[in-house]
Amino acid sequence: MNSSAPAPQHVPARFAPTGTGLYAIFTAVMAVVLILSNLGASKGVTFGPIVTDGGFFLFPLAYIIGDVVSEVYGFKASRRAIVTTFALSVFAALCFWVIIALPGAEWYDGQDALVRTLAPVPLIVLASLLGFLVGQLANSWLMVRLKRRSGERLLFGRLAASTLVGEFLDTLVFCSIAAGVIGITDLPTFLNYVLVGFVFKSVVEIVLSPVTMWVIGRVKKAEPAYATVPEA
Repeated sequence: MNSSAPAPQHVPARFAPTGTGLYAIFTAVMAVVLILSNLGASKGVTFGPIVTDGGFFLFPLAYIIGDVVSEVYGFKASRRAIVTTFALSVFAALCFWVIIALPGAEWYDGQDALVRTLAPVPLIVLASLLGFLVGQLANSWLMVRLKRRSGERLLFGRLAASTLVGEFLDTLVFCSIAAGVIGITDLPTFLNYVLVGFVFKSVVEIVLSPVTMWVIGRVKKAEPAYATVPEA
């Protein structure tokens, strides 16, 4: 009599449709996080020899949300969320430009401070758009591709691999444009900026992977139609 346990069956990749409120909430949060990180990134920040910007603590959250959307809803849904986020970021940048251009009242004395704070944002948004587009799409594409191979297994591996690829491409593109905006002009400081950004964001995402996995599990359970369905 063969007493060996049967080999675990391969569970195919499953995705949920996007017609629920949860997907819309994740998209809205991703957009808010990106807009706030764009504002923060206009400020150069140093911690001793470490060079970064004021949005460093926010940006990894956008990728964590992107991981949840990619894992639960698939690549097409993630791509729609990215495009929506970018459109709202552009709209915010245009609003800042209009606010700066509006004639100030005689008693208003904050124009110079307003320009110093918001004027760099359009270039930061451009850097963010290009970097986030390349990095987030690469992150989402790789995560879904790996999921289609492994099914519901190996979630941590998918998160780690997609994080490293996506964050490297994102950071390289973003820093190449944003460095001049925040005053970085020499190569050693630029390399410091890229390396610190890549390492920090990657480490944060990987360290928070258990939280991301827990959220993904909760969202999967909360989506009544999460099953083997085509990507919405």
